[in-house]
Order: sequence, then structure tokens, then C-alpha cells
Amino acid sequence: MEPPFPGMDPYLEHSSLWPDVHHRIISAACDYLQARIAPGYIAQITPYVALEQIEIAAPRRALVPDIGVYEREPAAIAAASVDAPTLTGVALAEIPTRYARIEIRSVVDETLVTAIELLSPVNKRPGPDGADAYEKKRQELFMSGVHLLEIDLLRGGKRPNLARPDPLPNAPYFIFLSRAERWPAIDIWTCPLQQPLPTVPVPLRRPDPDAPLPLTRLVHQVYRNARYDLRIDYRQPPPPPDLSPEDAAWLDAHLHAKGLRP
Repeated sequence: MEPPFPGMDPYLEHSSLWPDVHHRIISAACDYLQARIAPGYIAQITPYVALEQIEIAAPRRALVPDIGVYEREPAAIAAASVDAPTLTGVALAEIPTRYARIEIRSVVDETLVTAIELLSPVNKRPGPDGADAYEKKRQELFMSGVHLLEIDLLRGGKRPNLARPDPLPNAPYFIFLSRAERWPAIDIWTCPLQQPLPTVPVPLRRPDPDAPLPLTRLVHQVYRNARYDLRIDYRQPPPPPDLSPEDAAWLDAHLHAKGLRP
């Protein structure tokens, strides 16, 4: 099935899908760039591990409860009525999750030239082990004279820190580009749900020209190859956070027109 959205699919943000989506987009982007920046540069995938809260369909191993209930021989037992639960929830499991970033290095001296981050939930989670740690890494890259391209395809969580504009415009997705020679200026692309994702420049060393990175092409390629259509029920609402009323109305009409909602 063809991707149903013109750009980013908000259903790909689901916690059970995103680690795989992240891995595939990073791999596709790295391969795409390598073919266009050789022979002067190499694009390499640098993995890292983060603790993520992910919804799982079933327990992966036996758990030991705090209280054991043991069966004895039948005896006279007084029947007691119990109240039904108000609703049923699903627990989040915090598990180590592998993510990766792309590093573009010069072939001559292997110096890091450009870092590309596809933001993960842990990068956007408030706290010292989440957004604070990511911000520290950002500042290290800024101070080292490295170009930084940040691709934020997650509606939830904390956006990268900016002095201006504050607040950012209302949009579900953003791209941020910091060129070393122009820092602290940061180029920003807003990415509405109703439009394709932009093709963004990946800066290299002067005087080499930027390499283009077509995000819609890569996201749609990943969607097709992974057959995410087999794992997504478009009759259900997308994962949190809630869309704006305008985006929610557009999404419902769009999916209905695509035959994915009754």
C-alpha cells in the first residue's frame, strides 16, 4: 500500500513502531547521502542505547508478583462479590532501545563535519537523562564547529532549545539546521501534516555544495519497505498527543477519502 499521508504519518509515532521507524529512516538517509557525498566524505551510523517507555502487546518473560496466591484443597468458601474495574489500561515497559545518529566525516582526516539527529522520545523527555542530556550534547557540537541537522518527527515532548522564536509556530513537525559558520542562527522548517516534508540541505565543508536530503521520499520509502500498513489501524486515532482540532478534522476527512475509515 502507498503511504496515505503526503508527508509524515502520525501513526508511525506509536511507541511500538517508532524504534523500528527510527532505525529504517536513519539507514535510508545514510545510504542516500553516502552516494552523493563520496569520495570526499563518509556517512556513518553511530548507535546509542536509551531507556524508553514502550507499550508491549504481551509480557516477554514471567514476572514475580509481590503477593502470591496459592490453591489449596477445596473447602467451605464464602462467595464474595467483587466490583468490575472501571476500565482496563496497558502498562508501559521501560526497556533499553537502540537508536542511532548519522555522522558525516571528512575522508582526509576523519574529522566530524556534520551530525544528523532524528530525534527520539528520550531526546525530548524532560529531565537530566532526557532533554537535558541531549541539550548538553547539542552545545558540545555547537562549540566544536560542527553543522547540526535535527529532524523532529515526533509531536510530543520538548523541542530543542531556541532563544527565538519562543514559542515556536504551531506545527506538528520541525526541522532545525545549525550551520557552523552561521551559529547561533538556526534555520527552521515547519512541517504541517497536510504537506510533504521538505528536502533539506546537509552542509559540508566549504567550498563543497550542500547535499540534498529528501525527507518525504525517504519516509515513504521506509513505509513501503517495512509494510507498516499491515501494522496500523487507521480507524483508530493516532497516538498521543492529541492533534489540533483543525488537524484532527483534516486527518479524519483525508483517511475517509482514502478508504481507510468508514
